Amino acid sequence: MALTPSTLWLQCHLLMIDDEQLEDLGYIPESSDHEGGGETKMIQKETAAIPASSKKPKQKKITDVLAKSEPKPGTPKDLQKLVNDYYSSDHSVIELEELNLPDSCFLKTNDLTHSFSSYLKEICPKWVKLRKNHSEKKSVLMLIICSSAVRALELIRSMTAFRGESKVIKLFAKHIKVQEQVKLLEKRVVHLGVGTPGRIKELIKQGGLNLNPLKFLVFDWNWRDQKLRRMMDIPEAIIRKEVFELLELGVLNLCKSESLKLGLF
Repeated sequence: MALTPSTLWLQCHLLMIDDEQLEDLGYIPESSDHEGGGETKMIQKETAAIPASSKKPKQKKITDVLAKSEPKPGTPKDLQKLVNDYYSSDHSVIELEELNLPDSCFLKTNDLTHSFSSYLKEICPKWVKLRKNHSEKKSVLMLIICSSAVRALELIRSMTAFRGESKVIKLFAKHIKVQEQVKLLEKRVVHLGVGTPGRIKELIKQGGLNLNPLKFLVFDWNWRDQKLRRMMDIPEAIIRKEVFELLELGVLNLCKSESLKLGLF
């Protein structure tokens, strides 16, 4: 049963609660003269409104968003867009057109169902024949570009089923000097190179690696690190810059001449 103000005052009076104590409870007495005697009403004090919290909602981290989103395989348009965005600030429209990669130079992209070996077998089914016919030193038939030395070693291990008897060279800076790699390329025929864009670019500049015999260039495009970032997503690294500079060192011209094919794994 709900208590009316009059009933509440009567109960408090019987319990010997005075007006000051009532006020402490949030009620004040109000007297009104009606016929039949005065009646005391109880009026509840208005309480100050509690201000709304000024605390901003916590922003979602990019890693949380990526973790819940379904990964999408990279496409040739993704690479071309990154190239255009990178050079748009200091290149004219005509110069940007010269940086366009022809659609014909792209191989089938990884649909995220392939292992590394199965993807390489799909884009290069005649690899064994190509390998046997390759005899030029200071060059490779296929370059695999990735974000780090650790990732390069992972890729080398995962391509065992594809490479067979192919000779592989590690093309990254960690624990390996440029001159050591130059000597290895001069001494023997190598079929596969796996490494980072910065070291590959340096070898080309020093004349240790000739790109003309190169037939396939594969980017480790879809792999993500612990923060769920792809190779081309890492903002604090210079990987993206080195990839674009590598394209300008001869890769673009080879693509336009249709002697080189690009793959996105």
